[in-house]
Amino acid sequence: MKTRTLTGAGLAAAAVIAVSTACAGGGASPQAAAPVAARTTAPAAPAATQAPPGDAVALERAYEQVVRQVLPSVVQINTESGLGSGIVLDGQGHVVTNAHVVGDSRTFQVRLASGGRQFSARLVGTYPGGDLAVIRVEGASQLQPARFGDSGRLRVGQIVMAMGNPLGLSGSVTNGIVSALDRTVTEPGDRSGRQGATMTGMIQTSAPINPGNSGGALVNLSGEVVGMPTLAARDPELGEGAAPGIGFAIPSNTITEMARQLIQNGRVTDTNRAALNVRVVTVADRSGRPAGVSIAQVEPGGAAEKAGLRPGDVILAVNDKETPTTQELSEALAGLKPGDTARVQYSRNGQESTANVRLGELPGD
Repeated sequence: MKTRTLTGAGLAAAAVIAVSTACAGGGASPQAAAPVAARTTAPAAPAATQAPPGDAVALERAYEQVVRQVLPSVVQINTESGLGSGIVLDGQGHVVTNAHVVGDSRTFQVRLASGGRQFSARLVGTYPGGDLAVIRVEGASQLQPARFGDSGRLRVGQIVMAMGNPLGLSGSVTNGIVSALDRTVTEPGDRSGRQGATMTGMIQTSAPINPGNSGGALVNLSGEVVGMPTLAARDPELGEGAAPGIGFAIPSNTITEMARQLIQNGRVTDTNRAALNVRVVTVADRSGRPAGVSIAQVEPGGAAEKAGLRPGDVILAVNDKETPTTQELSEALAGLKPGDTARVQYSRNGQESTANVRLGELPGD
């Protein structure tokens, strides 16, 4: 599987892998065992069993309560090519998940993570640019909607739990902390060659995320869904295995807003994502290395056309951030908003120029 480099601070050596079982794979590379010192004394007698301290008991009970409360709102989604997880949105049977979980499927089989009968479901809408999709379960009166929290109030160090169906193990739960906020990550492309989505504002968490967790729930100790586990980091030096303790989740505020648009319109109509309104391809220099992004098509009346950019122009940088590939162009634009003015350096017939572009909006489909 191809992977792409993260853009968050301090993460340049890592890459991400989507975590539905349909498109993730491989185990971690074996590691050499640490040397073991020879025992020079007799083993100590086992310590007397002691009751855990009161704080530990309270934390344990909090975990138990959150699992009882939230797990009935998490489902397993089976497609023709694999499986993933989903979160029950409402009493009408709407379930939100990752776009890479649903893939090209239009119908699905859904089962509660906590067990029970299997339901049929159909696609409502998908937003690949944000890796989100909504399906609707038929005859789902027994589904329990999740309670979504405000991801804007998350704090680094806060305890979270990831619930889903990793490796097909229904109803699995892991725990960790919020490690960082507002990361920008780019997903790996799919086997057809389509570029993966570049997503901003992502939650980094140490809660283990494995294939099948995609589309599940990242939950705080108040039982609120604050995110959706979507990606696991991979260190290229470890081979195809995920890097332990580095996963990424879509914030709940993004989930609920995009899901609302998908349910109302069948598509996302307001992405709030900046765009040049062009179609582009990566070009290489004489040595075969990526050297820029060539404009293949300019949208009539769009941001690039208004700024005087033309097909054949090669974009070299945005706001002094070099863009040798289409991925890096997406990442440069990801931190900007529609209506912002960006300084675009480009080459036309071998001559370098700069254009100030008032950015448009990325379409939702």
